[in-house]
Amino acid sequence: MPRSTPFSKFIFTALLLVSTSSLGATQATLDKQELTDTMKKATEFMVEKVSYKGGYVWSYLPDFSRRWGEMEAYETMIWVQKPGTASMGHLFLDAHHATGDEYYYRAAMKVAGALIKGQHKSGGWNYFIDFAGSKSEQRWYQTIGASGWRLEEFHHYYGNATFDDGATIEAAEFLLRLYLEKGDKKIKRALDKSIDFVLSSQYPIGGWPQRYPPAGEFSKQGLADYSKYITFNDDVAADNIHFLLFYYQTTGDTRVLDAIIRGMNAFLVTHIGPPQPGWAMQYSLDLQPAAARTYEPKALSASLTYDNVEQLLYFYELTGETKFLARIPETISWLKSLAVETAEGPRYPLAVELNTNRVLYVHRKGSDSTNGKYYVDYNPEKPLIHNRPLRELDINALEAKYRRVLEKPKSELLARSPLKSTKIVPLPDYFTLVFGRASDLNSRDKQQSSSSEENARRIMAELNSQHFWPTPLRATSNPYIGPGPQEPVPGDFSTTRVGDKYDTSPYYSENPTIGISTGVYIRNMGMLINALLEMEAQGKSMH
Repeated sequence: MPRSTPFSKFIFTALLLVSTSSLGATQATLDKQELTDTMKKATEFMVEKVSYKGGYVWSYLPDFSRRWGEMEAYETMIWVQKPGTASMGHLFLDAHHATGDEYYYRAAMKVAGALIKGQHKSGGWNYFIDFAGSKSEQRWYQTIGASGWRLEEFHHYYGNATFDDGATIEAAEFLLRLYLEKGDKKIKRALDKSIDFVLSSQYPIGGWPQRYPPAGEFSKQGLADYSKYITFNDDVAADNIHFLLFYYQTTGDTRVLDAIIRGMNAFLVTHIGPPQPGWAMQYSLDLQPAAARTYEPKALSASLTYDNVEQLLYFYELTGETKFLARIPETISWLKSLAVETAEGPRYPLAVELNTNRVLYVHRKGSDSTNGKYYVDYNPEKPLIHNRPLRELDINALEAKYRRVLEKPKSELLARSPLKSTKIVPLPDYFTLVFGRASDLNSRDKQQSSSSEENARRIMAELNSQHFWPTPLRATSNPYIGPGPQEPVPGDFSTTRVGDKYDTSPYYSENPTIGISTGVYIRNMGMLINALLEMEAQGKSMH
């Protein structure tokens, strides 16, 4: 559950990816042609050998006999959830801006074509698109999806769209960027549908559900269906507001202003008062904290509360309205009181019991999705590895940020706010290294050199003769072999990422196979773009 990146400095002005402090850091000894040739070869491989109907999943075996998004995918599938198809579209636009090569724009248009073909009739997107049709998609949910023990969002086929993990919003954001390039009418129609989806799915109180439009109820272990709950988890509300701000600042379309304002106010309405001034990850429609997946109990969350305080600071910078600051001091004090001392230092609970402030620890028993169950208690022994109960939070940094915001002149904030201006402001030219932080579980950053040139040289040298970056696919999964047994198989799976051989959840292999990673391609291309921009900036500074 990554924390969202504050968007204010990118919304207020169209900044370049490269900071002025780094310009000139690269010695002009890299061969520009060699660098751009490497970018082009790697991209041609992805576009012409890897993509399916213009879209992508997260990773592939070199012979394409198996492929994965968050879970194993059919050959006919593409993944929308980042870092998948829309993330690739963002990268192609970045490369187009950096090089001026129309090939990258055409690649971005192919991505758009895939997303448009898979856009739900309501205007949003699911986690993935199956071009083989709904029967194939339902078969996947009934087999691979249902067998992923720890990925309960894939246990039921809703047939609608989701905001979870940025699936809908990143696709819509990419279409916005692409439309702003050349004003393509086909892109505009799909973008308009996505805007309508965000607006129509918003509750009057200002929050958004995880999935929309409403579909059949799905209950697991007696819990109510959570897909319609007002959702903050995985940055649903924050990402929706930021996207609408991007749209407003670049188009001036005032119909989204009310949705932005109500969305911001929903953070205030759902804030729990003393003695527990924090937030839950999701709320029932009567605004009560609610459970979601069976390992997400009804509780408040320190890590989510930290994120939401950051959002309130941002909302104040947008509006100058002190209501967004009023309850931050008591919330920070509450967060401090939740610290759990560990050998690594203070940590803060993912789940805080209502009324008591006790840390809730989630455990599991069994061996797969057929016989396994999650349960909650106060015992810190053997917690889940895939949903860590204690998180590192820099509360002092949050408090310092609050003080800095208080010191900013309100007139200066409002002068820069897109909500208080009718001036059209372009988006940043480069999104990949700023917003593309999601990992495909194989693309976690290596230890980088201090020099962009050194990074670029290493990346260029690592491109193989087939023109992809060979990557150890640490993340793999058991192939689907049928539903698990009613009785657990022997073994302790309480702290593992995967259960028995019937569990199709991804896990980390001790002996990874070398393969192709979409995330590694995006990361490496982003660093080559960064090096290219630094080279060009240094060249300009010398004239």
